[in-house]
Amino acid sequence: MFRRAPGIRAALALALTAPLVLTAPLVLGGPAAATDQYTVTALKFTVPAGGRDCTVDADLYRPAGVDRAHPAPAVMATNGFGGSKSDGATDSVGKDFARRGYAVLVYSGLGFGRSGCLVSLDDPDVDGTAASGLIDFLAGTRAADDGTRADFVTLDAKGDPRVGMIGGSYGGAIQLATAAVDHRVDALVPLITWNDLAYSLDPNNAAGNGSRSVPGAFKWQWTNGFYLMGETQPLTVPGLDPTRINSLACLHFVSEACAMIRTLNSGSYPAGATADLLAYAHSVSPVSYLNRVKAPSLLVQGQADSLFDLNEATATYRTLTAQGTTAKMIWQSWGHSGGMAHPAPGELDLSQGDLGSSYVGGRILAWFDRYLLRRKDVDTGPAFAYYRDWITDPAHTYATTNQLPALDEKLYLSGDGKLVGDRAKVARGSRGYANRLVPTSHSENSLSAMTGLPDPAPYDTAGTYLGWTSEPLTRATDVVGAPRATLRVVSPQARRTQNSGDAADNLVLFAKLYDLAPDGSATLVHRLVAPVRVPDVTKSFTVGLPGIVHRFAKGHRLRFVIAASDDAYTGNRGIKPVTVVSSPKDTGVLELPVVGG
Repeated sequence: MFRRAPGIRAALALALTAPLVLTAPLVLGGPAAATDQYTVTALKFTVPAGGRDCTVDADLYRPAGVDRAHPAPAVMATNGFGGSKSDGATDSVGKDFARRGYAVLVYSGLGFGRSGCLVSLDDPDVDGTAASGLIDFLAGTRAADDGTRADFVTLDAKGDPRVGMIGGSYGGAIQLATAAVDHRVDALVPLITWNDLAYSLDPNNAAGNGSRSVPGAFKWQWTNGFYLMGETQPLTVPGLDPTRINSLACLHFVSEACAMIRTLNSGSYPAGATADLLAYAHSVSPVSYLNRVKAPSLLVQGQADSLFDLNEATATYRTLTAQGTTAKMIWQSWGHSGGMAHPAPGELDLSQGDLGSSYVGGRILAWFDRYLLRRKDVDTGPAFAYYRDWITDPAHTYATTNQLPALDEKLYLSGDGKLVGDRAKVARGSRGYANRLVPTSHSENSLSAMTGLPDPAPYDTAGTYLGWTSEPLTRATDVVGAPRATLRVVSPQARRTQNSGDAADNLVLFAKLYDLAPDGSATLVHRLVAPVRVPDVTKSFTVGLPGIVHRFAKGHRLRFVIAASDDAYTGNRGIKPVTVVSSPKDTGVLELPVVGG
């Protein structure tokens, strides 16, 4: 699989900085650039990170009139993967918040731009500790390398600056990592980021029956794209800091990250390597340290995102709220898979530098007004809001509620290929499919998602999938959240191999939900699929599909599909035919979170 990735390298060099939208960087005229609203000063810091000292390249935005006698709260931001402090959106955050009176420190994350040290995947003990050193600067207890000190940031106590963080993707997870190691952080706004890299890069959407110890289906296109972006940095960043070089076998990442990528690319999951892979991926992910995050967090996730889907933000939201941490969540339209370069009308566009012009931007400003300016009369909005692409008026595209929708509608998988609403109407029957040695289904090409190049429509090849289709809907049906399917499959070949000691021998399948229009055209919502490596084919299992926000219009039909493969993921080792048997008393069930009447 990895051998195919170098062919996309040139496009990746342009695209992988796109977790935050790129525009032209700010050009500084000397050590400080000034406007009538703020000054910008380029600074270097040497901070401890993971047992070594790392250089961090930053820009300090200081609003006019802010000084020791008139301090201001601070905002920190850093880049998406492959970017730097000068990315258009990161830079725009600095400008916009400085215009609003905040002191702002934007910086290049470790291993990117002109900052030193290795790429550590936002490890709290490395990247989080480095960010904590920058908070020391804002507190006035640490100087920049040139001796500059900040004595103009609002303090809640000696050494405790009032500071919030904002950023997307790689610049989103760093916020949670920082808040886990430094409780001086007062507010977070992580956008389109991950909860668990094991799920993000090697998803297994199966639940129960030992699924947590079984890896999933490797998301090879996304993962190798980012890996190449990190490893080929000398092509785009000449004269790297020596601390950014690891070894010939692993140039710019920490060794554990390279070992994880090698295991994923190998297509083999022996028990020891699998345990190491999962343990490392969890350790650098919020899933392992959210219990230490106490800062109020506004989570913003994208519906068009096959890299970090809505389920990731939902998992983070549920963990934070369950432990009593203040959290709210917004599902905006754009994510890594679409809309980032050209957000829909009225949607957040960080590169434009005007947060107040969109619903999401207004919510972000209110969040910082409440927790940084301490304006207790500010309404931070409902617990949950979601964008609806079927609403044409930009002023009314968001629906709001104080709770996540429940799984309240059930459809049953009938033996004749129908989805029925009454178990008693399930026909007895069995149907089957078989995978081939090459992928026969397509959801998306990640290169197309990253660059905006054309991508073939999703498809499934006859004989390699099964589908169940509902009757035409008698009313519009709005699905908001993650559908869930309970399945049981028969696969004698998989049953013989699944206990081999290598999880790669377990059965792999891909579940998804289509919208069928009256003319027969099919839409795979945001091209999202649920990869599953079945823990045990002798038992039923549950599949959590990716969260969606979608209106199935009146007259349309729902179609639930399980496919043998998907060309954006690694699939089955060997041929493993599958049969699904249905009867009224024993059949698969599809549950949907439906809102409205």
